[in-house]
Amino acid sequence: MTDYGNEAVTRARKQAAAEGRAKGLETGWTVFSYLLAGMAAYGIIGWLIGRAVHVELLFPLGMLFGLGLSIGYIIYRFGRQQGLERPRKESTGDR
Repeated sequence: MTDYGNEAVTRARKQAAAEGRAKGLETGWTVFSYLLAGMAAYGIIGWLIGRAVHVELLFPLGMLFGLGLSIGYIIYRFGRQQGLERPRKESTGDR
């Protein structure tokens, strides 16, 4: 048997590993951008409303609210995705 077959398998494994790392990086940047966007969007809304009603506390509260919503959405989106990838156990019992 030649080494060409082994080289092809090695190349395929390296490519699959690189794709897995790229997917992980993509997920990480997506989570990071959700956190920043939530804080920025609700921070700006809180700042605008706080300026209008003269309550400066609404800016940090808006940022915290946006962070909380972002974390909830991340858990919903990526937690659900992880759950779909797991194989289900068959329940045992009378059939």
